[in-house]
Amino acid sequence: MLSTEQSRHRRAERNRFQIVRKSRGRLRLSVYRSGKHIYAQIIDDKAGKTLVAASSVEKDLRGKLKTGADKAAAKTIGQIVAERALKAGIKEVVFDRGGCLYHGRVKELAEAARAAGLSF
Repeated sequence: MLSTEQSRHRRAERNRFQIVRKSRGRLRLSVYRSGKHIYAQIIDDKAGKTLVAASSVEKDLRGKLKTGADKAAAKTIGQIVAERALKAGIKEVVFDRGGCLYHGRVKELAEAARAAGLSF
């Protein structure tokens, strides 16, 4: 029997395989959700580099956010990562939710990034 962590990791690998196969060379917006924080980064898989990143653990955001583990924090991170991406000239990405469901904090982050100008 697999643990919860192992199951999430297997789902993430399955999801990522489909994303990379169908992405047509676009960059990947990867989301990681922990119990206390949320992280988002835009990754260039060909070069193996992170181009843009934002998370609820950044010093600038600690005072503004009530907690890093709620929908408001996810919405803020989605807006910030989209603004940074547009500033870097990135407009189209592929959304990688990892092993998480597209629900709650992950959904809020995605909708906020779309509203801020990212296309996926």
